Amino acid sequence: MTRFDAIRLKQLIEQHRHYTNSPVAKNILENWAEYLPQFVKIMPVEYRRALLEMQQEQQLKKTAMGGR
Repeated sequence: MTRFDAIRLKQLIEQHRHYTNSPVAKNILENWAEYLPQFVKIMPVEYRRALLEMQQEQQLKKTAMGGR
């Protein structure tokens, strides 16, 4: 999970807590450092493959342009 993912996750849990007064969300937020490592990012295999291909293409273009 990236830093951006963690920030977004926390925002979503904060919103959930605000709208539902969830005691579980409250506990997670109060113990964020303990709970954060328990979350994992799930993404479809094909989506991950497409992202990797895009990154590889960008690297190839960067290399072809002399590393700019």
